[in-house]
Amino acid sequence: MTLAAATNEHLASISNTLIYSSMAVYTLAFFAYIAEWLFGSRSKVARTAAALTAEAGAAKGPAVTVKQAGGGTAVLERPKVVVRSASGARDVPDGPGAHGGDVQGDLYGRIAVSLTVLAFLVELCGVVARAASVQRAPWGNMYEFNITFSTVAVGVYLGLLALRKNVRWLGLFLITTVLLDLGLAVTVLYTASDQLVPALHSYWLYIHVSTAIFCGAVFYVGAVATILYLFKDSYENKLQTGGKPGAFATSVLERLPASASLDKFAYRVNAAVFPLWTFTIIAGAIWAGDAWGRYWNWDPKETWSFITWVAYACYLHARATAGWKGRKAAYLAMIAFGCWLFNYYGVNIFVTGKHSYAGV
Repeated sequence: MTLAAATNEHLASISNTLIYSSMAVYTLAFFAYIAEWLFGSRSKVARTAAALTAEAGAAKGPAVTVKQAGGGTAVLERPKVVVRSASGARDVPDGPGAHGGDVQGDLYGRIAVSLTVLAFLVELCGVVARAASVQRAPWGNMYEFNITFSTVAVGVYLGLLALRKNVRWLGLFLITTVLLDLGLAVTVLYTASDQLVPALHSYWLYIHVSTAIFCGAVFYVGAVATILYLFKDSYENKLQTGGKPGAFATSVLERLPASASLDKFAYRVNAAVFPLWTFTIIAGAIWAGDAWGRYWNWDPKETWSFITWVAYACYLHARATAGWKGRKAAYLAMIAFGCWLFNYYGVNIFVTGKHSYAGV
């Protein structure tokens, strides 16, 4: 074995160690996020939610007597507590967050975010070590795509937090699926370091695949928000019709942003990244022209990329059209993300084509 080969093998081993280490730290972050939700549910959230539910049907609650500075008293009427507007307008205030307004819950949340940052940095080093071991971009097979995708997804989440966006409620759901993604990568999809097939030797690899990974990560964040929107919207509907949700549903859903906020967040995320997805398809077509002599071959990967583009275009059009906001548009968003998932996992593993670089 040459010195270069031994060095590359050593770097690949370091990469594997770092990926496993990041999984361990992500697991600690997962338990910290769980603790944040648990301590929140034992403090202000349950009492606040119960008070909102009990007072939702009353125009006014009981009066409150307060002492004035001069020694007298004044009687103040409690304002009406609005759980959801009867006209269907979504004016429900956002929940307090996973910590539920509890100081101890908030402490666990901050610890969870700190652990997420640490795990992200360790995983990023693992991706860089993998790239160094093969001396190319680490996107030549599904294992490499998976570890890079999960890194970028966490990076998007941390970037939103750095911009002071109220998205810490995403943490538990994101880290859960990141652990599943990495578990799948290291067990089923793992491929030893190797060189690229000839068709991938192009600078378009850096342009096309990097944008595809980033788009997928952002679409994923939008999909999580959409799923939570569907749950929160059903919860608000139940309250509006006089129903009484269970204690667990109340504890969890009252801490999330209002359905209107979740709907708006998902729409903005998907709308922001859609032009980049359009560029990704165009860049792939240009690369195909360089590699195979034709810009479009109706290869399964190309076909499903186009189907995904059409699905998201339909969602964005429906979301901007009166009568198709809310749940109908959310279902289209989930169908669109399902197309993206099949384009990645289904086409790569089960369908044979010119893009068959899965390595599994």
